[in-house]
Amino acid sequence: MGCDGGTIPKRHELVKGPRKVEKVDKTAELVARWYYCTLSQEKLCRPIVACELGRLYNKDAVIEFLLDKSSDKALVEAASHIRSIKSVTELNLADNPAWSGDKESIKGDKYDDIQCGRFICPVVGLEMNGRHRFCFLRNCGCVFSERALKEIKTEVCHK
Repeated sequence: MGCDGGTIPKRHELVKGPRKVEKVDKTAELVARWYYCTLSQEKLCRPIVACELGRLYNKDAVIEFLLDKSSDKALVEAASHIRSIKSVTELNLADNPAWSGDKESIKGDKYDDIQCGRFICPVVGLEMNGRHRFCFLRNCGCVFSERALKEIKTEVCHK
């Protein structure tokens, strides 16, 4: 049983301190936001839509959610603000020529650069990887970096 007089316990053996809170990896969180659908947790594939909160979704996942709302409770909380298909905007995204994610065969022996974005800003050329802020215009769905919108200073799409 111990404590029979043969041993002297130290303080750290008797008193348990508070547990350390596990920190969330920032890069992993950004990858999850910019590369995966918020509803289905699958990779983003075209057509991609965005809600008013800036969350990215696959369009087919949003349609399935709207048709069958009796699914998982966590999904309902993630998209409770989406009432109809008019609540989301389809995005016109510019492809990144430096991105080669789906082009190569994946055998498990390839290094995936998570800092290289799949899409870029057509004006400035910044990658959509979570490091820079991006905005989309609700009337046309064009996506630009916040830096490009500050330089242009117009509400009309330049395309």
